[in-house]
Amino acid sequence: MTTAAAMNITREEAAARAAALTVESYQVALDLTRGAEHFGSTTTVTFTAAPEAVGTRTWIDFVSSQAPEVTLNGEPVEITDFDGARLEIGPLAAENILVVDGLADYTTTGEGLHRFVDPVDDEVYLYSQFEVPDSRRMFAVFEQPDLKAAFAFTVTAPAHWAVVSNQPTPEPRTLGVVETPEVPAGVDAAVWEFTPTPRISSYITALVAGPYKSTHSELTSADGRTIALGAYCRGSLFEHLDADEVFDLTRRGFEFFEAQYGHPYPFEKYDQLFVPEFNAGAMENAGCVTFLENYVFRGTVTEAVRERRAITILHELAHMWFGDLVTMKWWNDLWLNESFAEFMSTLAAAENTEYEGAWTTFSSMEKNWAYRQDQLSSTHPIKAQIRDLDDVLVNFDGITYAKGASVLRQLVAWVGQENFMAGVRAYVEQHAWQNTELPDLMSQLEAASGRDLSEWTRLWLETSGVNTLRVEVDTDDAGTITSLRLRQTAPDGSPAAPGDDVLRPHRIAVGFYDVDESAGRLTRTARFELDAAGEVTEVVEAAGKARPALILPNDDDLAYAKIRLDDASWETAGARLADVDSSLARTLLWGAAWDTVRDGEASAAWFTDLVLTNIGAEQDSTVVQTLLRQLATAISQYLPEERSAEVRADAARRLEALLDGAGAGSDQQLQFLKAFALHAREDAQLDRLADVHGRRAEVPGLDLNTDLRWELLTALVAAGRAGEEEIAAAEAEDATATGALAAAQARAAVPTAEAKRAAWDQVVAGELSNMTQRQVLVGFQRAHDPALLAPFADAYFDVIEQVWGSRSHEMAETVAVLGFPGSQVSEETAARATELSDRVRESNAGLARTVAESRDEMARALKARAAA
Repeated sequence: MTTAAAMNITREEAAARAAALTVESYQVALDLTRGAEHFGSTTTVTFTAAPEAVGTRTWIDFVSSQAPEVTLNGEPVEITDFDGARLEIGPLAAENILVVDGLADYTTTGEGLHRFVDPVDDEVYLYSQFEVPDSRRMFAVFEQPDLKAAFAFTVTAPAHWAVVSNQPTPEPRTLGVVETPEVPAGVDAAVWEFTPTPRISSYITALVAGPYKSTHSELTSADGRTIALGAYCRGSLFEHLDADEVFDLTRRGFEFFEAQYGHPYPFEKYDQLFVPEFNAGAMENAGCVTFLENYVFRGTVTEAVRERRAITILHELAHMWFGDLVTMKWWNDLWLNESFAEFMSTLAAAENTEYEGAWTTFSSMEKNWAYRQDQLSSTHPIKAQIRDLDDVLVNFDGITYAKGASVLRQLVAWVGQENFMAGVRAYVEQHAWQNTELPDLMSQLEAASGRDLSEWTRLWLETSGVNTLRVEVDTDDAGTITSLRLRQTAPDGSPAAPGDDVLRPHRIAVGFYDVDESAGRLTRTARFELDAAGEVTEVVEAAGKARPALILPNDDDLAYAKIRLDDASWETAGARLADVDSSLARTLLWGAAWDTVRDGEASAAWFTDLVLTNIGAEQDSTVVQTLLRQLATAISQYLPEERSAEVRADAARRLEALLDGAGAGSDQQLQFLKAFALHAREDAQLDRLADVHGRRAEVPGLDLNTDLRWELLTALVAAGRAGEEEIAAAEAEDATATGALAAAQARAAVPTAEAKRAAWDQVVAGELSNMTQRQVLVGFQRAHDPALLAPFADAYFDVIEQVWGSRSHEMAETVAVLGFPGSQVSEETAARATELSDRVRESNAGLARTVAESRDEMARALKARAAA
């Protein structure tokens, strides 16, 4: 077994190797006709050694269950005690040709070259996923982003497959039937010889192979080239692939990004492939982007999901310039790679697509994620200290993506959008095809804006935690404002408020909202934009104005900070939140309300009532989705057990009324039905769900598609109103990979001790694929009575160290997060999590952090319960 230590690479090791080597090219020959376990992988690397490195030794990375044959400059290299991850080579010459010839292993974990068999047609589908350190699972490589090279792939595969990589797919050369020891019956094979890529990092190389079906289009780039577009998915899903919408968003993204970056699209073609059992949302492989298959919609989905797909498409396209053309030198700048794509995708959606409210979505989802992550004990500066690969693997978090993007938006407000983009254009032009560090970008932004950003960089990028901005207002007897202040406080570093004790500069707007009686709306009547810094900032322009019904700090959501309203504004917001006529302003108020509950300043019952009173008028789909998720957390986590059942029963009744009042076929109707199914407990409510699921009762306009029927069935299973007979019948009716995943989740949701034990044992045994493991854990955690899961708190703490030490990172982290006994909200559970995290902090930092984050959420739940 390859050890975790063998898989790790430190920043110092990578820096030394980058100083010693310059890599010219890789020629990678892959043989995909060798059976179900392994594939042939032969890599020829051409590289030079710096004068001081001549005669020394280095290593190349190759993850495999068996040692390959290696030659360096025509001489065999003896491989002894292969650790499964590193091949030591040397002595180096000034110019070197290295050949690594071996077998690599297919995975079912979503890392390296993932192998999936579609139960519909029994066909094999492959795709690669390499970020952060997994190109070495497919071929021998110097696995670090700053050793860029040209990659030429030659692939032998079944002749009826589609084979897609970073370069345009060539016409295959047929081989006829090829026999191997693993497949003596032979495979009708062909060879695809791809042209070399430009100089790119190994983690954005890609291979997708199998009988994928596709449709194609094209566009004209800014420099006049014709760029071929492709959209791919499995054959059994192809009828559901709405490629026209995908291509339309792609064209809009190309148009926007080529103008903003001032540089034509850097690659020869652009394929987008929807692949099975994908761990993330998508991956920015150069010219060959992979997406999770859930973005191929088998029926009606919420507008929130459709918008999320659009933002994801634009996010990955933004990376083609920022990340692929210009790449970070080391993973400590991972945040800049992801934050920039997150910011640019939202900007593109808001300014060049139908999703004009994308900043509302950003505030509702990304900002909430950032604030949550920044208030965990694991919070860290945006520019994190990434000592090694173990560090980066746990830093794909809300700081790296959402806080970074939020702070970039603050930076844009600070320097001006035109200046910001001018600096970005100069940065792309200067560093195309190279690797960079943060100062390379900041120097260009300083030159474009004329502002010294050194202090801004220190305060925003090198410290952690979130500040709070509170409104303080004084008025005279006539209601005229005599003083309006923003008081800033810093996190105090305590478990309840982790982070650094710093006050930061904010570019912020303060909005005044008053009632428009004729329209029955709360409308903005004044807006003051200013720089807020230090402990107290006076909003000078507000003095002498009549006090409005509601004063909203951080109007337009330019700043990254928690906000607190004054008492009179809260009174207005609580009574008339639905009347606020700006979706973004409403979202800021929703976010502030949720934040007060998480901080134990307001009760979860108050928040539940606020949501159910106002959500019926909310039109933004993502906001509705976010609120319903927060509602579920408030009821299940933030209310004492003796109150939870009562509040849930009231919520279910009100959600049913909202469902009945929603427009036929509307987005709200779909969302309220799903929420009602989650919270339904009473016999009459479950009877109605059963009738809707069985098509005995109609919900006017509802698209009762297969996926929605699975959701309703799982709700009935969790309630004890359906079981194996119904699950088996549904699985037979939906004999697809998606159906099998849904059935796995439903079986794990059966409310018996035996079913929960069977689900847990499946996970612990470690024989499930990545996506099946995830679905089983989600179903396992679904229990109306937390007591049903109580025995598994001990089981979790007994096995999680062994699981983490024996699985790949993706598989282990999923168990650590989704298997955590979050339903057992108690001081005892929190204490056990603290003990485990503290005990393994030095030996297993990744597990320590993951468990500590779950502990932090439980600590918040305990504090919120005390406030209720």
